[in-house]
Amino acid sequence: MTHAADLPAWAAWAVSALLLAGAGITMIGSLGLLRLGSFYQRAHAPTLGTSLGTALIAGASMLCFSLLQMRPLLHEVLILGFVTITTPVTLMLLARAAMFRDTAESPQDDLSGSDTEKPQKR
Repeated sequence: MTHAADLPAWAAWAVSALLLAGAGITMIGSLGLLRLGSFYQRAHAPTLGTSLGTALIAGASMLCFSLLQMRPLLHEVLILGFVTITTPVTLMLLARAAMFRDTAESPQDDLSGSDTEKPQKR
């Protein structure tokens, strides 16, 4: 059984708009993961899409279930808090690991102070 028919029309429109916006932003972030070239670019788009998309979808859920149960429901605030805290931290850890890997795999520059120049690539 569903109680969605008990929602007022304005609330149903607001909930559907928030859900569509959240799903659209999350989809744009996912497409950015597929389309962007380097790891650093790929890590940025899903992070933003996940954070904002989750916030909009949680807002729709809060609005819908608060109106249906006639009291404010704030369970989604915990979800938003965890996403807001963990997503940037995860991005920073992944980016630092990738930077460490890139510097460990790249050949070391000549830091001995010799005056000889390396030939330039053209």
